[in-house]
Amino acid sequence: MATQVMMTQVYYFSAAHRLHTEELSAEVNQKIFGKCNNPHGHGHNYTVLVTVSNEAEPHNVMIDREALDQLVRARIVDRFDHQHLNHDPAFQNVVTTGENLAKLIWDLLVKEIPDGQLQKIGVIETRDNYFEYTGNR
Repeated sequence: MATQVMMTQVYYFSAAHRLHTEELSAEVNQKIFGKCNNPHGHGHNYTVLVTVSNEAEPHNVMIDREALDQLVRARIVDRFDHQHLNHDPAFQNVVTTGENLAKLIWDLLVKEIPDGQLQKIGVIETRDNYFEYTGNR
């Protein structure tokens, strides 16, 4: 009888961003985003949690951690570490919120992970902010 096994791997990167949208006035941006609207931006040490699952026979769990690590490092960590998120083409018309970052990470990984195995993306932005995205189900 097959069982579903889930595994969460943790990754880290540091990046800067500014919460701002050109669709709103400077005053409204400041009111909505407060200190996070600083024109010079600000930075975070992000923690990204990638949860995958696999159907496995008991005592024969086969989640390829090395392949997942290589994928996440290539597509996520190398892309965003020590960068300014607002300069990334994916955020050209999207505010760099934690919610949008979690969704972008999902979108960058979901087509690279075997169908149905990516379960959840978690993004810890600060000690008080955690964002989670589970894709379109």
